[in-house]
Amino acid sequence: MSNIVVILGQKNPASKINDQESQEAADRVGGINLRFVDNQQTFDEVVEQCQGAMMLLPRGGYEHLVKLVEKVGTIKLVQTSSAGTDWIDKSALAELGVNVANNGGANAVAVAEHAIGLMFSMYRKFDVQIESAKSGTWMAGVTGDRGEFHTLVGKKVGIIGLGRIGSRVAKRLAGWECELVYYDVIEHDDEYVAATGAKKVDLDELISTCDVITLHVPHDRVTEHMMSHREFEMMKSTAILINTCRGPVVDENALIRALESKEIFGAGLDVTEIEPIEPDNPLLTMDNVIITPHLATKAIESEWNAAQFTMDNAGRIVRGEDPEWIVKPV
Repeated sequence: MSNIVVILGQKNPASKINDQESQEAADRVGGINLRFVDNQQTFDEVVEQCQGAMMLLPRGGYEHLVKLVEKVGTIKLVQTSSAGTDWIDKSALAELGVNVANNGGANAVAVAEHAIGLMFSMYRKFDVQIESAKSGTWMAGVTGDRGEFHTLVGKKVGIIGLGRIGSRVAKRLAGWECELVYYDVIEHDDEYVAATGAKKVDLDELISTCDVITLHVPHDRVTEHMMSHREFEMMKSTAILINTCRGPVVDENALIRALESKEIFGAGLDVTEIEPIEPDNPLLTMDNVIITPHLATKAIESEWNAAQFTMDNAGRIVRGEDPEWIVKPV
C-alpha cells in the first residue's frame, strides 16, 4: 500500500501554516509521505504530481475532483479537513470505489460553543448591546419590551442531530438548568445519550414545544429545507431557531416570512442559503436576527484537531486498517 498523502490547495501564507501543522501531525503518526500540490496548476500538472497517492485531502473546492481521482487511479480515500462534505460528489466517487471521510469532529467544540453563544446573544440582544455601547448611545440604543430579554434557565432546548456537535451542545448546556430534548435519525446507544442529559422525542414534538431549536445535521437531499413553512407554523411564537450547520437545511424564504409575521421570535444564523449572504437579503436588517459569517469553526484548536485527525486517518490506511468517519452518499 502506498503511503503518499496529497494535500491539494492554493499556496498562500495561511496554507503554509496549515501545511506545517499537517506535516507535524503526519510525523507524529509516522509512515506518511506528505505531498503538497498547488491546485492552481493545470489539470495535467496536478495529475502528474498526485501519482501514487492513496489519500487526497483537498483544501477548498476543486472542480475536477472526481476526474482527478479517476485519472490518478490509486486514491482510496478523499479526506476533508471540514465537517461538511456536501460539496463533494460522493456518489460519483463511490462508483470509483473511493470513500469520503470528514474531519471526525475536529471543530465540534467550537461549533457547539458558537451555537450556545447565538442562543445567549438572541435572548439578551447581546449584538444590540455591543453596538449601542460602541456607537456612543450607551444603553439608550438597546430597545425592546422587557419580555424580550431572557435567561436560558427553564427553557426547553431541542437539538436536531445528536452527533459530535449536537452532543457537545447538550453537555455544555447541562449546567445552564435547561430542559434538553433531541431528535435524530441515528439510534445512539444508551450510554452515549445518557452522557448528554437529553431525552429523545419525535421531530414534530420537538419543533412544537421547544423554546430553542438548534440544528446539527449534514446537508443532503433528506435534510434540504427540513425547516420550512410547516415547521415554522408549528413552532412557538416565542421560539428561536439556531443554525450552525448548513444554510440550505433551512428554507430561507419560509424563515423570512415566519420572522416577519412573528410566527417565531428570532433566529441566530452562522450559515445562509447563499454565501456570502446577498446585501439585499432581508435577514440582514431584521432586529430579531443575528448573523455571523460562517465562522463557527474558527478557533485555533479546530485547526490543530483537523490536522491531527486527518493524518490519523491517513495512518490507518497506511497500516491497512479501515479509515474512520466515512460519509456515505445519500
